[in-house]
Amino acid sequence: MKDYAIMHLNRHVATIRGDGSCTVYFPRFMPYNLYLERAEAGDLGVRMNNLNNFYYWCATRLLTLDRKYAKEILNSLGMKQAVTDRDRAEIAIAYHALCLTDVYWVRELREKVSYEEINLYDHSLSDAFVDVSLRGRPLTAQNAALLDKRDSAGDIATAGVAPKAWIRRDGVFWLLKDGDSHEVEAELTASRVARCFDVEQVRYEPGEYQGQRVSTSRLMTTKDRSIVPMEYVDIYATNAGTTLEAIVNRRDRYGYHMMNIVDYLVGNTDRHWGNWGFWVDNRTNKLDKLHPLMDFNKAFTAYDSVEGARCLTTEGNLSQREAAVMAVKAIGLNQLAPLPEGLPEMCYRRYELLKNADAR
Repeated sequence: MKDYAIMHLNRHVATIRGDGSCTVYFPRFMPYNLYLERAEAGDLGVRMNNLNNFYYWCATRLLTLDRKYAKEILNSLGMKQAVTDRDRAEIAIAYHALCLTDVYWVRELREKVSYEEINLYDHSLSDAFVDVSLRGRPLTAQNAALLDKRDSAGDIATAGVAPKAWIRRDGVFWLLKDGDSHEVEAELTASRVARCFDVEQVRYEPGEYQGQRVSTSRLMTTKDRSIVPMEYVDIYATNAGTTLEAIVNRRDRYGYHMMNIVDYLVGNTDRHWGNWGFWVDNRTNKLDKLHPLMDFNKAFTAYDSVEGARCLTTEGNLSQREAAVMAVKAIGLNQLAPLPEGLPEMCYRRYELLKNADAR
């Protein structure tokens, strides 16, 4: 392994060397899911842990093989279908471990390159890779030869299972998200429901790609503001001697409860720790409030009773109904507009249940 610099914008945050030794220059700007420890000369165990932690961190910045068309994406880039963290890290590093959720990246220690030269916000997305990411269609040999790494870097770093692709129109980044017809319609319908309540959310609008209906949404991150998923915050909490629950309650109790209310109403069963998290101010790398609600393509499942599925965001074994009722009693229903017509009957039944809880 070579020596690498871990970068935050143009700040050299840490160095990880091929032997596993490291130097952390700005602890406050370290990634939330990367822990490096100073190793004494003979401490092989610490150095190996540093390397493993670095590989894991890089690997999280690459799509997983359960992503639809992941194999087609990697094949089009001439990359192996990586399974181990080490293999996945090598692919991510080949793209400077760039992504569109934050401003971290990696360079070889003596490599002369700046964030302004390579960041995805300014230099990516020529539409050349959309067919591969969204439809699984391989590049022709000619197109593959013309493809710049930055044309595909945003797509290979985007998490999630559903097929998706980034495009840029008039300087605005849009995520096109496909899947089966139920998933697309579920995301669009759930977005309409969420807008009836006072909660920050990603707005999903109907779109079309090559004659097929997709959901579209604007990129929420910028070079000024990143997002960090809750699974990374949990790693940070453990290393900082606190708990995830304490951080959530301190930073955004309201947003947390509203998330549980909306998820219950629309029957969203996919609020795992990668689907919610915090805003991060890139000037300070400090957590702010919860980022907007997103990812509703698994809504309206486990939707045959008012109880709902198990709530994934609470401690213990609470149902979505129990979590939502608890939320209403804590902060109210905070409705802005009537529910739209034409929703599944269960949505109205759950809404009436929460209204009654709010009235008490």
